[in-house]
Amino acid sequence: MHSNRLSYGANRVFDFLVLWILPIGLLLLLSSLFFVTNRNVLHKFYYGLFSAPTLLLLCLRPREIKELLREPLVIAFLVFCAWALTTLLWSPQPTVDSDLFKRPLHTFMLFAGCGLLLHYRNDMFKPIFFSAAVIALIVCLANLIAFAKGFEPSMRMIGGRGALDNPLLSSHVFGFFCIYWLYICITAQRLRVLWFSAPALAVMTLAVLATGSRTPLVALTLAAFWIAFVRRNRRSAMMIATLVLGAAALLLFYPEAITERGSSYRLELWSMTLHRIAEHPWIGHSFNSDLSLVVDAYELYEPHSFALGVLYYVGIIGFIPWIFMLGWGLYKGFKERAQPLFLLTSALLAYGIGAGLTEGGGILSRPKEHWFLLWIPLALIAGLSIAQRRRSLLGMAVQTPAPQAFEALSKGAQVIEEDGLGPKVLRLEDGSFLKLFRARRWYTSGGFNPYSQRFATNSQHLQQLGIAAPRILDVYSLRDGSSAVRYQPLTGLTVRQALQSLDSGVREALVERLGRFMAVLHERGIYFRSLHLGNVLLLEDGEFGLIDLADMRIYPSALRSALRQRNLKHMQRYPQDRNWLFDTHFEPLVSGYASVASAHATGKIREQVLTLTRPAT
Repeated sequence: MHSNRLSYGANRVFDFLVLWILPIGLLLLLSSLFFVTNRNVLHKFYYGLFSAPTLLLLCLRPREIKELLREPLVIAFLVFCAWALTTLLWSPQPTVDSDLFKRPLHTFMLFAGCGLLLHYRNDMFKPIFFSAAVIALIVCLANLIAFAKGFEPSMRMIGGRGALDNPLLSSHVFGFFCIYWLYICITAQRLRVLWFSAPALAVMTLAVLATGSRTPLVALTLAAFWIAFVRRNRRSAMMIATLVLGAAALLLFYPEAITERGSSYRLELWSMTLHRIAEHPWIGHSFNSDLSLVVDAYELYEPHSFALGVLYYVGIIGFIPWIFMLGWGLYKGFKERAQPLFLLTSALLAYGIGAGLTEGGGILSRPKEHWFLLWIPLALIAGLSIAQRRRSLLGMAVQTPAPQAFEALSKGAQVIEEDGLGPKVLRLEDGSFLKLFRARRWYTSGGFNPYSQRFATNSQHLQQLGIAAPRILDVYSLRDGSSAVRYQPLTGLTVRQALQSLDSGVREALVERLGRFMAVLHERGIYFRSLHLGNVLLLEDGEFGLIDLADMRIYPSALRSALRQRNLKHMQRYPQDRNWLFDTHFEPLVSGYASVASAHATGKIREQVLTLTRPAT
């Protein structure tokens, strides 16, 4: 009993951390630089709400580490960190700061946390990113207005309230969210979304220009070409044409923005760094080695190139896993281009690569602006890849058929289900089913995560868990904002139909098996909000299967008692179901449930049902 309580408590802690704390931590990591007064606050947010919770999650479930180690990006990062720490053996410093061991750990927690979050709570990824982008948009708009009012020649906008204290570093974060709005403009299907995202893109682009930094312009160009290469459509062509025209206009009317600051000592810095690299080309100077470069009486501590920084500190041996991470991230983004989130994250990585050509140099740091160029995009790509491998992310392309093509698909279909607005489920001529989901407001959960994609993802995830579900054939995003999914239906009767056709003795045995099936669902963390006897099928082989899967969540752990009781309470809303399950055959139902679930969970179910069915006095 004591062991069961510990396990139950550990599951509740795990669920709370991964479902609620990690999303908050990621949101603050992405957005807090815009409103905190210094980077130390960002560090506290990240350590307390993302890094430490992730470490605790891995301690609670060590098997999650095995899933992480199946991801090539994670393995390459660990190899890179292992070699970086090895270089401390020939460190020129007399003592080694313990903080040097914490930095790789905190960065690894970013990879691990993204892997857990995108597997167990991937529905929050788009709202988190959107919220952070809106915060960035509001702050940048306010700063642009203030900057325009007090503008003088040679002024450069910084932004933020204190944490963003350098124009170039600020431009990294501005450009990061500029890529996000560009991605929305390229992928948005609904005109209202485009009307909002296009002005947002313009504001973020103006913010980048106002910093007076040329590095993000190179990076934005590289990212735009990457998006056009991966997403070859009319909007991509228009984007490249607009980019070319904008660059031509900039060079024609304001060439000094590009030429007035010359090379900013970049060529001299790179030349001096290469001479230092040549001293220890293979093993590097050590992770904690100091780099001091003096140019025209200015002392600088970075080579202004991530690649040169890696070569200087950890040599060619450390450069190999580092360049592999960049290459693999881009390859994964191109390979999985059917999944829009891979397009976003790989575009952010392309932006970071472009910015890193002429900026940066530190290889492993505490959270700061440079994380937006390298570690955050790489961690998100790794998290998406892990989620896709674990079947919690849609693994097929979402098609956008022309209205005529979609109309031809449903021609001659038989209407299975409809409401006052029209058909909801159609049986097509080839025997497959087409389920339609009407457009939701773009800022609702259905706007961020269409129900058709939820249906398809839940079906794939259920099959991986060993639960029979419809086989997904196609997923559609329609021009009017609605969506649809085509699937091969399961063959069998609903449990409601089966119970109607059975005598009392056989019906009791079926109810007992149904109780066992419900317990299996609950123990595997499957919370089917629409659970009733019309959504559970008795298949031809005697097993059970689920249909109508859009309204379902799969939790990381076995369901807590409150969710189990809520599930059964929903079933009691249907008079016929309540009569069979809770009035006539309740004991067989509980007996079947108890054969899988714990005595505590079964007792809570019994108590809840008896309380609801007890006559009033």
